[in-house]
Amino acid sequence: MRQNSVRKEGARQRAPHASDHGWDSTRHGGDDGPDASSGSGGEPPEGNGRHRRGTGGAERPPRRKRRVLRWSATILSVLILGTAGAGYLYYQHLNGNIETDDLNLGEHRAPEPTPNAAGQTPINILLIGSDARDSKANQKLGGAKETFGSPPLADVQMLLHLSADRTNMSVISMPRDTLLQIPKCTDPDDGKVYAQSGPRTMTNESLGRGGPGCTVATWEKLTNIHINHFMMVDFAGVVAMADAIGGVPVCVDRNIHSRDSQGHGSGLKLKKGTTEVQGKQALQWLRTRYGFEGGTDISRAKAQHMYMNALVRKLRENTGLSNPNQLRKLAEKATAALKVDDGLDTIKKLYDLSAELKKVSPARTTMTTMPFDYAGARVVPKPGDAEQLFRLVRDDVPLDGKGRKKPAAEKPSDDPAAADGEIAVQVQNGTRSTVEPPVSGRAGTVAQLLTGKGFTKATPDTTTALAEERTVVRYPSKELEGDAQRIAKSLGLPLSSAKKSTDVSGVTLIVGADWREGDAPPKPKKKDDRTPDSADALSGSDKKACMKVDPNFTW
Repeated sequence: MRQNSVRKEGARQRAPHASDHGWDSTRHGGDDGPDASSGSGGEPPEGNGRHRRGTGGAERPPRRKRRVLRWSATILSVLILGTAGAGYLYYQHLNGNIETDDLNLGEHRAPEPTPNAAGQTPINILLIGSDARDSKANQKLGGAKETFGSPPLADVQMLLHLSADRTNMSVISMPRDTLLQIPKCTDPDDGKVYAQSGPRTMTNESLGRGGPGCTVATWEKLTNIHINHFMMVDFAGVVAMADAIGGVPVCVDRNIHSRDSQGHGSGLKLKKGTTEVQGKQALQWLRTRYGFEGGTDISRAKAQHMYMNALVRKLRENTGLSNPNQLRKLAEKATAALKVDDGLDTIKKLYDLSAELKKVSPARTTMTTMPFDYAGARVVPKPGDAEQLFRLVRDDVPLDGKGRKKPAAEKPSDDPAAADGEIAVQVQNGTRSTVEPPVSGRAGTVAQLLTGKGFTKATPDTTTALAEERTVVRYPSKELEGDAQRIAKSLGLPLSSAKKSTDVSGVTLIVGADWREGDAPPKPKKKDDRTPDSADALSGSDKKACMKVDPNFTW
């Protein structure tokens, strides 16, 4: 019977560790555990029950405990379903393999993007991987016996953005130990409420606070990017699917053996040059931290990016997928390994999504890592650069620099603004940043400034201290758009700084970290649509990419 591994209460606390910047299956600095290389694959537990949330009278079957891995197998699953038309022969059976969970467990959603001139909108998919140890087959692949059955952590998180016009695709990886604020989440199964966390909570704890929907809510709170779907896959699934396609080419610049004297490491052992990895060896590549130059989660993410790019190229060429039996086997393994939101709960929905993804060539696929700064043994989003990357995705700007269009002229609202003295506006203090505390009394100061400009209904909210990088005017509905734009214009802000949001109940001016002092916000700089260098972008067409090996892990 199916049970969801994310339903364990609470999130286990972890002591900081200077080397703790990768997915460690031991959860305490060991990459994969001393016995990580002893397994020889493994199949997911049998069963094809479906989990669905709802209000019907029938008792829902409990979800099977399932161990989820990472983006690589997730993307594999989607693209395979687009390649394997034979999967339709087993339509109902394959549908029964797919597990579902709720998309967003938070109280608010990021606004949906505005359609382009052709009426198209982007698709954003959050790819989540957990380090849970909840089945014998998966634990054999992952090691860390002392953590068997403990709450999972979302140790791999990648946001896949498919552009509105389907010409390009971007991926943002977030380091698992990023410190941020996890929003309030409610578990719909048992009603347990997880209060909003402190501002310096590791992002990977979100999964244990009600399920993958809380991880989605955390991303939306941080990035203000509307997420359409999430996907998760287990360890055994990635091994089986890698076998089914006959391997993925990866490269190292010297011989590598990921194993130290204490037994830490994935066990990956490869010769210099390019090797087709599959099965357990493919899993080792995706999990390796010890052995790649730097030895951090950042190095591991780079290796994952290379694997994903090579995987997509191979699938597009249909290499290794030469007969119907092979395709059916792959479709079977892919669907059995998947956990998705209700919007992707059938083969047809997955097939349709895969058809959209396949429209993008590898040359227009860009892999990035969220820009970050170190905060002790952890990391925080890099001021300026991280928001720049998020904005490019929100604005559907291609990260490869191709096909960028001139920004459209700002359009005043069709709804006229009320008289200045009739516009009720609340002022909030959003001057706190990752490196500076909020400026005391800032909301009151700016509210007085607005009153002096004739906005006599401006009032400060002295109970709220937010973190907003740039000053913004938010409004909840179309009929208040004109009022919000009028406030923005009176302060010399661009009309685009007036943004619709369900987080507010009326026109709300949030004084950002860019306006910590003075009587006017700084003039906005000319919009820069370049991808930050700190995002470490990698093109999907780069066939020469090769991982650098730490000399201490060569042979």
